[in-house]
Amino acid sequence: MARALATAIGGTVRRIQFTPDLLPGDLLGMNVYSRATESFAFHPGPIFANIVIADEINRADPKVQSALLEAMGEGQMSVDGQTHHLEQPFIVVATQNPIELEGTLRRNSTDS
Repeated sequence: MARALATAIGGTVRRIQFTPDLLPGDLLGMNVYSRATESFAFHPGPIFANIVIADEINRADPKVQSALLEAMGEGQMSVDGQTHHLEQPFIVVATQNPIELEGTLRRNSTDS
């Protein structure tokens, strides 16, 4: 559905798999130092799309979830004190794991 909507509006779509080890920089992007130019350049993360598919959002650390909420609420986000505006329109389609599951693997009562 998200991909069809992105095609219909002529926009971009990206999917982010939320995991316990995901960091805000993995979502937002980061400044990377280039020795050739002796300067930092911003490398945008997957959140820079018209439609973002956030898969299993409840597995991520609260800091990552907070970064996504800032982007959703304000249409922008900050990295190293610089504000970056997100593409418009900006829509997030999210899924979550059922609360009784701890991540993607389920332990049997016989597992030690």
